[in-house]
Amino acid sequence: MKIEDVMNEEVILAEENEQVSHARNLMLKHGYSRILVVDPEGKPVGIITEKDLTRKMRSNGPKWKRRTIDKISIRRVMTPNPVTITPFREVREAVELMIKNNISSIPVTDGDEVVGIITKSELMDFYRQKYTGKWKISDLMTSEVVTVNENHSIGHVISIMEDQNIGKVIVVRDNEPVGIITSANISFANVEDPGTGVSVEKIAFLRKIDGQEKRNVREVSMVTAGDIMTNHLIKIEQEKDAASAADIMTKQEVSGLPVVDGNELVGIITKTDIIRGIQ
Repeated sequence: MKIEDVMNEEVILAEENEQVSHARNLMLKHGYSRILVVDPEGKPVGIITEKDLTRKMRSNGPKWKRRTIDKISIRRVMTPNPVTITPFREVREAVELMIKNNISSIPVTDGDEVVGIITKSELMDFYRQKYTGKWKISDLMTSEVVTVNENHSIGHVISIMEDQNIGKVIVVRDNEPVGIITSANISFANVEDPGTGVSVEKIAFLRKIDGQEKRNVREVSMVTAGDIMTNHLIKIEQEKDAASAADIMTKQEVSGLPVVDGNELVGIITKTDIIRGIQ
């Protein structure tokens, strides 16, 4: 099957000189986790993702040198020089590129024109159509799971996500998964202390409690994994068909599921794990 048969023709674009606030507003408006960045001629020059925003949260240097992330240009936060693919290549080639380059999306171009984008979400549908019954979850899952506990600070969580180059961590209590934190849970802002005029880091976060989103703002030093995690956790048994995990991820709009044996955490199955079954 060709890329043009599975790609998403709706691509959200932003110019590299726009501020990060513009990209975040586009993500919120359209419900996408990535924005394709183009130059004034419309040629793709980068991609900005929720993961890029989370990475930028781990800022270094004295506070007086920091700028509010929303006021930074997209060029300073984006991942530059995106890998592209033509619409006439095979789907497996897109999978190989994603795995080789550790990316979740590839702009589809015909010459210099952007004609679509293929992401791991489109590949979930492709997997369900072509590979149902081929692999169990235990065949594809990642057994070594990066975890935190509810009392870990959000700064610690961000550091782990950055150091491990991952987009999610599982929150556990006595080795039982009780929540998940992803890049999508976190939006970040620097606000000025009205007394000193110095930027003070605060975090605006969405927490799902029994399926309901609640927004909170708190200083980073006071936020814990338990505050920010999504506790409406969908778990899956390791002996189930991997296609069932792909189906759940698509319908629930999540990118990973804790894998359990009874109540014990034994692994995680992600979109990346599932697309490996396409090769």
